[in-house]
Amino acid sequence: MLYQVYEFQRTLLNPMTAWAQATSKNFVNPLNPLSLIPGAQRFAAGYELLYRLGKEYEKPEFGIKSVLSNGRQIPIVEQTIIEKPFCNLVRFKRYADDAATIKLLKDEPVVLVCAPLSGHHATLLRDTVSTLLTDHKVYVTDWADARTVPLEAGPFHLSDYIRYIQEFIRHIGAEKLHVISVCQPTVPVLAAVSMMASAGEATPRTMTMMGGPIDARRSPTAVNSLASNKSFEWFENNVIFTVPANYPGHGRRVYPGFLQHAGFVAMNPDRHLSSHYDYYLNLIQGETEDAEAHVRFYDEYNAVLDMAAEYYLETIRDVFQEFHLPNGTWVVDNEAVRPQDIKGTALLTIEGELDDISGSGQTEAAHDLCTGIPKTRRSHFTVPKAGHYGIFSGRRWRETVYPRIRDFIRKYD
Repeated sequence: MLYQVYEFQRTLLNPMTAWAQATSKNFVNPLNPLSLIPGAQRFAAGYELLYRLGKEYEKPEFGIKSVLSNGRQIPIVEQTIIEKPFCNLVRFKRYADDAATIKLLKDEPVVLVCAPLSGHHATLLRDTVSTLLTDHKVYVTDWADARTVPLEAGPFHLSDYIRYIQEFIRHIGAEKLHVISVCQPTVPVLAAVSMMASAGEATPRTMTMMGGPIDARRSPTAVNSLASNKSFEWFENNVIFTVPANYPGHGRRVYPGFLQHAGFVAMNPDRHLSSHYDYYLNLIQGETEDAEAHVRFYDEYNAVLDMAAEYYLETIRDVFQEFHLPNGTWVVDNEAVRPQDIKGTALLTIEGELDDISGSGQTEAAHDLCTGIPKTRRSHFTVPKAGHYGIFSGRRWRETVYPRIRDFIRKYD
C-alpha cells in the first residue's frame, strides 16, 4: 500500500507545485505589479524553493551534444545499439568531416561504462561520459526504471545483470574493449569477466573499478551497516512494494526509487538542508550561476528509478550479507565465479579517501581476488579528499582521476 499512498500524495501535491511555480514567476515578471512590492524577490525565491521541493523529477537526458577533442569541437549523437527490457546499450557516436580527425577518432580506445543500477539513472555519469569522450569511443549501460517494464518481460535477477554485461562486451568486442564500472556494478562486472575467463572467452583489455563494494566487510559504512543489521526477510517484508496501476510495470514487485532517495537524503540531512537554504539565498541575491548549479545537481539527484525486487534482494544477500564474491562461494546459473581465472585483463581500482558509501579497501579487495593477473598489470589509486561522487564527477574527477584512467587505458590499448 505504501507505493499507492505515495502516488496519491504526489497527485495531491501536483496542483500546489504548479501554483508555486506560477506564483514565483509572477513575483519576478517585470510586467506584473507584484514584482514591484517590497520583498518580491524573497517571495519569488520562497515559492521557487517550494516548487522544487514538491515537483516530480523525471529521468534527465544525457544532453551531450559536443565535446572538445583533438583541438576541435566534435558533434555527438546518442545511439541505442542494443535494446533489452531492463537496459539499453547506448553509444555516443562522435562525428567529424575531415580525414585527419576521422582517423584520430577511429584509432582511439573503446570504453564500456557500466553505470550503477542502485537508485539513480545512468545520466548521473554525464560528467564521466563527456570527459571520456574527449579521448575515447564510449558506450554506456542505460538501465531502465523497473516500473516501466511490463510484467510480460519477466523478472530481472542479479544473474541477468551479469548476462547483460557479458552480451554487451561480446557485441562490442572484448579484444579491443576497456570496461569501467562505477560503484555497484563493480561486483557483477567482475563476475561477468571472471565467468568469461573461466569459459575460455576473450576478456577486455582492462577493467577499471571505481568506488564499489567488492568486499563490503572492509571499512563498513552506514550503507553496509544497514544491510548487515537487518535480516533478508526484513528487507523483503519492509521495502518491497508493488507498482501501481498507472505505470506500464503494474503488478511488478520493486524496491521503489522514492525509498532509495529518502535513504540518500537521510545519510546527510544537514548538508541537503544547507544546500536548499543556500539556493534560496542565491535566488534572493541574484547569484544565478550558483542557483543554476544547484538546479542541475538536484535535477539529477532527485530523479530516481525503481529496481526489480529479485535483483535488489539478491544484491543485498549476495553482496552485503553473505559476501559470496570475496568468500569464493558465488555460483551464478550453476557456474562458479572465479576472479583468479582472469589473466589477460589489466586491473585498476580507484577509491575516494572520504567515500561514505563504499569504504576504504572495499574496491581494492579486487586485487586479492584477481591473483591470475600479474602484479605488474594491477594498480590502485586512492583519490585524496574525494568523496563517493568526487571520483567520477566534478573537478577532482576531471583533473585527478581521469588522467590516471586515460593513461592506464593507453598503456594497455
